[in-house]
Parts: sequence; C-alpha cells; structure tokens
Amino acid sequence: MRIDPELAATVAAVADEGTLDAASRRLRITPSAVSQRLKSLEQQLGRVLVVRSKPVQLTEAGEAVVRLARQVALLEHDALSGLGLDGGGSRISIPLAVNADSMATWFLAPLARLSAEHDIDVDLHRDDQNFTARLLESGAVMAAVTSESDAVAGCSVSPLGVLEYRAMAEPAFARRWFPDGATADALARAPFVDFDRRDALQHEWLRERGVAHQGVPRHYVPASHDYALAVELGLGWGMVPVLQRSEGLVPLGGPTLRVALYWQQWNLRSALLDTIAAEIAAEARRVLR
Repeated sequence: MRIDPELAATVAAVADEGTLDAASRRLRITPSAVSQRLKSLEQQLGRVLVVRSKPVQLTEAGEAVVRLARQVALLEHDALSGLGLDGGGSRISIPLAVNADSMATWFLAPLARLSAEHDIDVDLHRDDQNFTARLLESGAVMAAVTSESDAVAGCSVSPLGVLEYRAMAEPAFARRWFPDGATADALARAPFVDFDRRDALQHEWLRERGVAHQGVPRHYVPASHDYALAVELGLGWGMVPVLQRSEGLVPLGGPTLRVALYWQQWNLRSALLDTIAAEIAAEARRVLR
C-alpha cells in the first residue's frame, strides 16, 4: 500500500487551516474536492483521519499522515534546492514549537536571519517547554524547543542551554508586601503572577522558600511580554527570565531557577532543517547559560 503524496498534503492543509473551506482556498480547489480527497485516503487506509469539527481534529492515524506529508515536502524542497530548481523562489512552511519565554527573549533573532537567507515561512506554535514535545509526536511541528532531554520517537535531541529565572517585583509592590523581606509569612499573603495553570515556576520557588502555593493569591497572565509587564506594573511578583528582566524591578532573593532547554527535530537528513538547527544552536550558545 502506498499513500499518494497529494492526498497526504491535503490532510496536512486541512489540519493547518482548521476547516475544509480554508484548506480549499489554500490548495486552490473546491471544498468538495478537498472532501473527496479525504474520503478517498480514509477509504484506502481504512482509518478515520480527520474529525470534522470546527476546527478539525486529527486522529492518531491522521497525525501519522500529516507527519508523512511534512517530511515529503521538506525532502522535496531539499532535492529541488540541491538541483538548483527552486521553482522560481517557491517557499516552504516550517512549523516549529517554542516556549513563550524563549520566543520573547532569544528565539526570534535567528529565525529572522534564516528568513533573510532562505525562502521559508516559519509557523510558530507556542506552548510550555514541558509540552512542546507533544507537538513533535503529533506531526504538528518539525522541531521544537523543549525541556525534554529524552528524544521523542523518530527525533534527535541536542542541548541548547539554560534559561534562568529570578523572583522579581516592582519596588512599590515589594515595599508594601515585603517590608521585612520576602519571608514565608509575607509570601503566603502577597499575590503573584502565574503564566497559566500549567506554569509551575512560581510554585517551585515558593516551595523552595517553605511556602505551599495553594491558597496564595495569584493572577494569570498567559503571554510572556504581558507577564513581565504585569510584574513591572505591580500586579504581583513573578519569576522573570534574566534575559527579560527590567531595570525597574527588584529581586526578592531566594534561588535562581534554571530550566534546561533542548532542541528536538525529526530525524531526517534534511539540509534545510539542519541549517535551521545550527542557527538556533548558535544563538542559544550566545545568550543562554
């Protein structure tokens, strides 16, 4: 049994765009043709590939097909580039996963350099560094910045460096809530800023200070730049990346938390993907501990 690359690419387009109508506009065919391609491949494989919700959801079989489609597109791009046949400047989409703090502090600079030299469209997927590896498994991305040191199946892994965080607060906030320093009693009352409900950095720092995070007041600000701004404005104290720290904040003391980051990518012999990895690694060596 062989999977038609055109049919696999259609599944990938549907997954990327979220609906059959949007995929049809991208592929420049009718929605009916998109539906027929999906049905044809599903019948051939004997598997449901896409749950027709809004947005659509890939099944496990659909994820496998999308991984194949992205790998074929990447290898085809490499082959055409090697032959000097770039299709008149044809572009390829490179989906990557990255945590919000890396995106806000160091990750975009190497991507800008890559975009200036290569005909690529970067499709960034943001998630916590503890969860970006899942996007590799699903085929949603080709590579990811992750805290996972164990390679995802079918991927290679290499260390990038360490992103450091320190507990910081706006001076007036610190004077109000910590007149005698960031004691355990004060920390149990002072509000802090959480990125989202999966962010455990503040919880870990509190635990190191002998304070359980349950019951401590908190605000949720799920965007890295806005998170730092919320701390700067005195909404609460928070763990701010050293690379992002504002001069207007004061440290609360306690441990510096270190998050080790790794680069995981599909285990393919792809010149383009290796070039992207090398540029990311060079930037990481320059800015990360």
